[in-house]
Amino acid sequence: MASITNSQELDKNNDIEKQSMQVDQNLDEVEIAVDYSKRAQWLRAAVLGANDGLLSTSSLMMGIGAVKQDAKAMILTGIAGLVAGACSMAIGEFVSVYSQYDIEVSQMKRENNASTHELEEKKKKLPSPLQAAAASAFAFAIGAIVPLLAAAFVKDYHVRLGIVVAAVSFALLMFGGLGAYLGNAPLMKSSLRVLIGGWLAMGITFGLTKLVGVTGLYG
Repeated sequence: MASITNSQELDKNNDIEKQSMQVDQNLDEVEIAVDYSKRAQWLRAAVLGANDGLLSTSSLMMGIGAVKQDAKAMILTGIAGLVAGACSMAIGEFVSVYSQYDIEVSQMKRENNASTHELEEKKKKLPSPLQAAAASAFAFAIGAIVPLLAAAFVKDYHVRLGIVVAAVSFALLMFGGLGAYLGNAPLMKSSLRVLIGGWLAMGITFGLTKLVGVTGLYG
């Protein structure tokens, strides 16, 4: 009888341990899901902002490089694209987040009869428009610096274009892979999608600008 009782207790303990392990596993899965969802906003501002800076600046530089072989003109175009793009990203993100902030605050006032202190505490949990604007501008600038640095120290025209394309391609793969890794998306597919999109943007800009230059439409 004692052995039967001990056996039953062991089985019971094993069942409890299995249930505990299953609960822990489920909690881990929930935590992972929550983590990925929370990453969505800052991924959009950081990785996508850097991609925008990389693509728009490199495309501008390739466009001017299609009609002018002067390194100075190409770099000045890139600098202008960096400053204009960073300001545009910052203002756009500020307006977007601030609009969302106003909507959330108005909704809280309508739905809750909370005190002023409680309302202020809830406001602190909302995204900051200034922080979002600064993050977007910084991310855009980080991406835009890549083609600028690639072209800054190369005098030969054809070599300069090749180095810019190579540096931008590598950065596109890195940004695409980073976004896929942090967002738990397929690594290879996401990286190739970003890379091919970047090639298309640079190629179309270079080709159309070259066509305009050859036909003399701008003159």
